[in-house]
Amino acid sequence: MTNKLIVILGPTASGKTDLSIKLAKKFDGEVVSADSRQVYKRMDIGTGKITKKEMEGMPHHLLDVTSPKRKFTVTQYKKLALKAINEIQKKSKIPFLVGGTGFYIQAVIDGIIIPSIKPDWKLRKKLEKKSIQELFKMLKKLDPRRAKSIESKNKRRLIRALEIVIKTKKPVPLLKKNKPQFEVLILGVKKDPEELKERIRKRLLKRLKQGMIAEVKKLRKSGVSWKRLEEFGLEYKYIALYLQNKITKKEMTDRIQKESEHFAKRQMTWFKRDKRIYWIKDYKEAIKVIKKAKPSF
Repeated sequence: MTNKLIVILGPTASGKTDLSIKLAKKFDGEVVSADSRQVYKRMDIGTGKITKKEMEGMPHHLLDVTSPKRKFTVTQYKKLALKAINEIQKKSKIPFLVGGTGFYIQAVIDGIIIPSIKPDWKLRKKLEKKSIQELFKMLKKLDPRRAKSIESKNKRRLIRALEIVIKTKKPVPLLKKNKPQFEVLILGVKKDPEELKERIRKRLLKRLKQGMIAEVKKLRKSGVSWKRLEEFGLEYKYIALYLQNKITKKEMTDRIQKESEHFAKRQMTWFKRDKRIYWIKDYKEAIKVIKKAKPSF
């Protein structure tokens, strides 16, 4: 049994999915998704979820594991991802952990122990009414250290951090790490900012043609609330606002484009903190890095 793990990360629209298929085929692997929205069923077009045809027979794990009506935590993800990775390794294959959700990836490769503070739904409801700016100001006052490292525009994370501080009356504890259980090689897909903007634009147009608005309508019809759809951010948020007649169609597309660009920048800021990442542009560069890492890898 091998304990090797290859991570392929990068910002949205950088081409991680296509690259992962090619590399997993070449090195006899299987793919484990590290995407916080692709875990939800029926959220396919808006999340860019790989289709059966695109998989080319390559097994994929951690897609469609829960209902979009339910909350899904990083703790739940970590448990399922570790199980999938261990099963792949038992077959003497290499797991490829692929995605853009930095916290999911870090939880798996660094064995992060998440604070076990139970959700306080009453408190969350109260905090939910506040703006992102108000929540960040509160956190800055209550826990300046956490405020420095948190994604300042991620409402869900701000609420969770405040919940921990308020419930424990202490700062958010530093994330504890277990001894890494894998030999990890991390590849980061890096694109020129202008090229990335263009890739985001083309992808948005393609998704709209594929029926992304109809997908959001179906989710709403199946009982997913407007509030919940907006929580998913990006495409789902702005299509939900458009369907509620709160913004025009042009405003919807403009805001998805702009927010996706900002999201890509935030992802890169997160990833750049990790000095273990080998930044690559394409398949050829990825092959060179993996071959150089052998025989230890």
